[in-house]
Amino acid sequence: MTAHLALVMIARNEARCIERCLNSVRVHVDSMVVLDTGSSDDTAGIAERAGARVGRFAWCDDFAAARNAALQLADADWSLVLDADEWLVDGAQALQELRRCKPSFAGVIRVDNLFGADEASASCSMSWLSRVLPRGARYSGRVHEQPDAAWPRRRWGVTVRHDGYLDAPMRDKRGRNDHLLRLALAERPEDAYLHYQLGKDLELRACFSEALPHYQRAHDAATATEPWRHDLLLRLLFTLKKLARFDDAVLLAQAHHDEYGDSPDYCFALGDLLLDWAAHEPERGAELVPLIESAWQRAVAIGERPELPDSVRGRGSFLPAHNLAVLYAGLNRHDEAQRWRAREQVMRAAIT
Repeated sequence: MTAHLALVMIARNEARCIERCLNSVRVHVDSMVVLDTGSSDDTAGIAERAGARVGRFAWCDDFAAARNAALQLADADWSLVLDADEWLVDGAQALQELRRCKPSFAGVIRVDNLFGADEASASCSMSWLSRVLPRGARYSGRVHEQPDAAWPRRRWGVTVRHDGYLDAPMRDKRGRNDHLLRLALAERPEDAYLHYQLGKDLELRACFSEALPHYQRAHDAATATEPWRHDLLLRLLFTLKKLARFDDAVLLAQAHHDEYGDSPDYCFALGDLLLDWAAHEPERGAELVPLIESAWQRAVAIGERPELPDSVRGRGSFLPAHNLAVLYAGLNRHDEAQRWRAREQVMRAAIT
């Protein structure tokens, strides 16, 4: 018997992008289900014209409830759960293989998140998320909802791209989740993941002083196995840097060196942190410059590690190479600067 594969989506006011998502997966799935949670634009009409079955859901400040209603509406052996601002870029064969698999695990796929002014110039971080769900899976969590933990996870060869963090869509949705995160924290005030997510929401709005205590609570409470700890550390270092708390940031980085010393993102962020410290306190430049060099050279030596949760593309190659070229040029070490510019060009061409 061949398993039924459905695209399952919840959406609200996504006329900008929903057709792109549906068009990217239509030929690879057996059905498409879109649950509209209260759009005032033509989201539902676009979805219907693209071939999706559209249902309506009365929004109740609970993303998990909406996700579960969409899964129930789809009633499929396998559900590929995407958001409207995502689209399939690789993995057609892996999706076909699901039809021959017993729905007894959750598939973890790669999501390439774009950050910046536009897609052409964007940076990209890679997340690994459980988005291929077997029949019977359910979500929990009012916001930043997660599928049930009971299902075993397998990495599945599917990649999607997400542009919801680009500047324009971020402006449209800025602060959208703040209310829900605070409601959820009122219910579960010790939940480290919720503190991490609220800290990130505040940080992305440049509210660094408000983000810091949430990041710190998440850091203190998170277990070593949490997949988001890598991103949390990097964001906590960045937030401390923006608040010019360099001593605290360096102590934090040192405390995690054994754990993350093989992460190019950690090494890149450390060099960036030390550079800002040197800019704030130029008298420490002679002490800090060798450490900055070492951190960025270490990032290049490690190379790209896209398997790390929320690793940013380029931090193990052309980004530290570019920074080293700029650093050496500023120090009048022109031969070294030229060598790193050449390496940057080679690395950039290889990864893009």
